[in-house]
Amino acid sequence: MRPYQRNMENTHINQAASYLPEGEAFKRNLAARHTRATIWGRFFGLANVVALIALMAIFLNIVNQTFGYVAIQYTVDPATLSERPLEELSNDELAHIMVANMGARVRVVIRDQLSAVEPDQFTTLPISRVLAGRAYPAERANLTISDLTEDEWAAILSANLSQKQLLEAVNSQIIQPQIAASWRLFDSIFNRAAIEAEVDEKYPDTQLVFRSWLSTDFINRSISSSPITAGLRTALLGSVWIIGITVLVAFPLGVGAAIYLEEYAKPNRINRLIETNIRNLAGVPSIIYGMLGLAVFVRALGDVTSGAVFGVTESNGRTVLSAGLTMALLILPVIIINAQEAIRAVPRSIREASYGVGATQWQTIWHQVLPAALPGILTGVILSMSRAVGETAPLIVVGASTFIGLDPNGPFSKFTVIPIQIYQWTSRPEPEFKSTAAAAIIVLLALLLLLNGAAIILRQRFSRRFA
Repeated sequence: MRPYQRNMENTHINQAASYLPEGEAFKRNLAARHTRATIWGRFFGLANVVALIALMAIFLNIVNQTFGYVAIQYTVDPATLSERPLEELSNDELAHIMVANMGARVRVVIRDQLSAVEPDQFTTLPISRVLAGRAYPAERANLTISDLTEDEWAAILSANLSQKQLLEAVNSQIIQPQIAASWRLFDSIFNRAAIEAEVDEKYPDTQLVFRSWLSTDFINRSISSSPITAGLRTALLGSVWIIGITVLVAFPLGVGAAIYLEEYAKPNRINRLIETNIRNLAGVPSIIYGMLGLAVFVRALGDVTSGAVFGVTESNGRTVLSAGLTMALLILPVIIINAQEAIRAVPRSIREASYGVGATQWQTIWHQVLPAALPGILTGVILSMSRAVGETAPLIVVGASTFIGLDPNGPFSKFTVIPIQIYQWTSRPEPEFKSTAAAAIIVLLALLLLLNGAAIILRQRFSRRFA
């Protein structure tokens, strides 16, 4: 080291040392800093403990409402319908039980689950049109449903409905279980004797059973006006359809916009204004996006989102497609911002090395930049999906139903989603619907964890591949 460099270094050290406290003052200053660090560390630790306690309290409250004893009263005792358990009966036996106990009301089941025409035409048109695409007695094709015999009604039910569907129909139309009273999980565990005594005194004609409101039947059943037969299938399918469309639309658009802004756009006033607006849009209330979706996708583009241009005539613009496009707009700013940050974090040396071997700009982006940025991009997708799964306000504005019995089977179907179904159940006066809402919350959390888990696995895989 040259002499003048050594002298300059010593000068800087002496100047820095002159600002440091000496002796007792230094020790007091250091002790005070350690004390502040300890206080802040304990404060942050306490904040984590409080947050965990709050989360545990919420989770325990949900679990407490999902399980517990119920006193069930049957309109018709299942034991009087068959000597064998209903689950062991064939389709034909279940269909004949329905006909024997319901009579002409069986036509309502056929209308609701099998009819291909409007309800007011069900009894007037021939069954060749009423049951188009279904199995029915060919020799009776020109007759109406009212002209058929009870055995023929049973044959139609047996041929067109699965055993699970027939069991559900028997349960809801004949057995008609009703809940006289219900108890939460903790009461059921710690106060069982008191509950049994209360049932013997107040509800002597009921059966006390321990019920899990969360079950495969709950997930597979459609919505119902009775809490004991209510299910989540329609809302679950609606959520899956909407999330699928949302990701398929928002992911390529968001990544494409981020690539343009980071790799192609020049740093001028217009592009800076675009970036500022994108960041502002990430904080816009979701109800505003709902109003935008209503104006654009439901009304202005109603012929497309309703499927009218494709020959669909049974729906309007308030469909799964409109909801998915609206949610795509909602999460698009989040995806763009996170994708920009991920692309910006890719070292410049990777681009220079790619250009050095003769790659074009697009080849560099596609083969080098995007793979390296993909873990960060997927982080943005995880955050945006977490927001989209739980949103309700924009979907209500776009046209989500609070009570719908038909499963969505395509982008032009009517829909509801799990959060809206939870809200609908919690607003009902029957306390048992709170239990179905708690079970639906667990399903929603499981769906969210499943989607996030898949994205995290992909992110970790790409991180290892391009590390």
